[in-house]
Amino acid sequence: MAQVDLSIIIPIAVLAGLGFAGLLARDILRRETGSDRMREIATAIQQGARAFLRRQYKSIALIASALAILFAVAIGAQKGPLLGFETAGAFALGATFSALSGYIGMHIAIRSNLRSAAGSLKSFNDALVIALRGGAVSGLAIVSMSLTGVALLYYGYGALGLAFGLPLNSRTVTECLTLGFTRAVCDSKAMEESLIFSIVGFGFGASLVALFAQLGGGIYTKAADVGADLVGKVEAGIPEDDPRNPAVIADLVGDNVGDCAGRGADLFESTAAENIGAMVLGVVLFPYFGIAGVIFPLVARSFGLLASIVGVFVVRAREDEAPMTALNRGYIVASVLAAILFGFAAWAMLQPNSPTTTGAWTWAYYWVCGLSGMVTAVIYVWVTQYYTEARYRPVRDIAKSSETGPATNIISGFAVGLEATAIPAVVVSIAILVSYWLGESTGILHGGIYGTAIATMGMLATAAYILAMDTFGPIVDNGAGIIEMSGMSEAARKNMDKLDAAGNTTKALTKGYAVGSAALAAFLLFNAFLTEAQVKAVDLAHPETFIGAFMGAALVFLFTAFAIRAVGRAAWSIIKDVRDQFRENPGIMAGTVKPDYGRTVDICTRSALREMVVPGILAVATPLAIGLIFRFVKITYVIDPVTLTLGPIPAGEPLGGTLMVGTIAGVLMALVLNTGGGAWDNAKKFIEAGNLGGKGSPTHKAAVVGDTVGDPFKDTAGPSLHILVKLLSTITLVIAPLLI
Repeated sequence: MAQVDLSIIIPIAVLAGLGFAGLLARDILRRETGSDRMREIATAIQQGARAFLRRQYKSIALIASALAILFAVAIGAQKGPLLGFETAGAFALGATFSALSGYIGMHIAIRSNLRSAAGSLKSFNDALVIALRGGAVSGLAIVSMSLTGVALLYYGYGALGLAFGLPLNSRTVTECLTLGFTRAVCDSKAMEESLIFSIVGFGFGASLVALFAQLGGGIYTKAADVGADLVGKVEAGIPEDDPRNPAVIADLVGDNVGDCAGRGADLFESTAAENIGAMVLGVVLFPYFGIAGVIFPLVARSFGLLASIVGVFVVRAREDEAPMTALNRGYIVASVLAAILFGFAAWAMLQPNSPTTTGAWTWAYYWVCGLSGMVTAVIYVWVTQYYTEARYRPVRDIAKSSETGPATNIISGFAVGLEATAIPAVVVSIAILVSYWLGESTGILHGGIYGTAIATMGMLATAAYILAMDTFGPIVDNGAGIIEMSGMSEAARKNMDKLDAAGNTTKALTKGYAVGSAALAAFLLFNAFLTEAQVKAVDLAHPETFIGAFMGAALVFLFTAFAIRAVGRAAWSIIKDVRDQFRENPGIMAGTVKPDYGRTVDICTRSALREMVVPGILAVATPLAIGLIFRFVKITYVIDPVTLTLGPIPAGEPLGGTLMVGTIAGVLMALVLNTGGGAWDNAKKFIEAGNLGGKGSPTHKAAVVGDTVGDPFKDTAGPSLHILVKLLSTITLVIAPLLI
């Protein structure tokens, strides 16, 4: 059967995604906004979030500009000014789009929180639907932008004849007119290298901004949270989100800048990097699939975006229904529809032009690769729910252990985090093995790696819906805070508390989902690095390679330590300020004087931006240093025992060790931190729901301590680690030509 060109679906999906995001935003902004007091609180949150993001992006822009110039000069000197310019331009575009993704995620969330809170005054369903659709605006817009960014590079650069090193002469123009642009480009050897570098530059720019956005936002949100909890709940004995707490607005602002802006940039980078890696492999498989193999990732992502739109619109909840049941229903609809559309895309586009072992059924093998990724995503969601929802054993065990004090609570929670690594590790391993075996079974050269790439596409097929569920979390968290601070009805509080508990689970499962996709994408990008750096194998028996691997693992632990310590140091600034305000003005605790919320927000902003710099620079500088050191420090070996040929190992091999071991350690550490922190949080909420003594009991106070320990785990270090994993992959690819 002849291939069917489905590339038209790319602009259709982008327009649909942006169009529905606009319609949802318009619908949300027309909703009721509650009382004057509710609007006053929401305005304070909006002002604080915008101020933080504005200052954070200025800091990131300075670092990104310096790196863009550095890469343009370094790669230009090694590979020519044209490629240096292409890489720097793509880097800048990726950084800009990633920053814009974070802004969009936060912009709609800080408006949806008030509407969701007002909706809870009417019904549980209204509050849930508004919050999910607010999250969907972010999810649909970000995935649409990811598609747009990669397509702009592919078609825009190519139309200028720049990205692929093709000279703008009569021969190039003739080929483009007679063969079509994409065929003319793919027939050129220059296309492969230039496409890799222009697109990897885009991925690295997105990774860099995502890392700093998540680090800065995570430090902010958890410094405010820890400060508010320790002084407010533990020392002063006042409830969560009490308006007398000077840190309460900073805490609510933090939910937006960390979980919305940070995660938006994170998943933008995930979808962009996966599209990029698979397109690079599509170039290698051009003899079999032609241009269809190159653009298939964009088509598959487009169908996933359309499926996510349907999933969002089917979500409704009964008043007595668990919120996760309604959210899971939408996820199942989106996943099933994505699987069907994925199969159609594979059938239409992955029909081989050259003989293969599987013949006309080649497309089916790759479809099953995609299904394995989707199944992996579902299992990740289920495992995360099991370890972080109060209805299951792990969270109840942590809550029960709180009866004997904070020490046993912390021991139990840490054990749950460690236990939660086993099933995801096995699942990802099976997904890699199955997809690689299916791809190799087609008899296509490099077909196994392409199979793994398609599995990653499958896992990220419903990324827009997953991101909607993630942004749902901070929206309902803010909504619950607004209801509490404005003194609304008990029914509204119960509605928002139910949604808040579900929001903790959705945030946890999104982090697990992001870690799983990072693991699959890292395997793909690791192989791309070995190819580009001309490394045939990573042999840990070589001392340089072992040292590089050792440093990769050490980087993960040191980065985690710096991130957690940053929260502690920033939190101390908040604790000191809150104590000072209570001491200086006794009327705050009496409820006769309002605290100075703005002062605490400003202190938190300055502390977070200061503390994010060191771990961020460490993440970028370590692989650069390892790569360049072993570019010049060489040991001579017998590299061919038959001919007794002497020589050093490839300069990229030690960096390959850093990438390989750093990825494994980073994924496992992120699982420990994300899941353990989420379990501690929901154990506290389980007790606050009236179990094991309820609020204010010794059991509850012990659970608050455990939750405070888990805060920097799940919202700062853990989410930053899976960005670190992808950053390692993209930065090693960018510097690969410097190692040859």
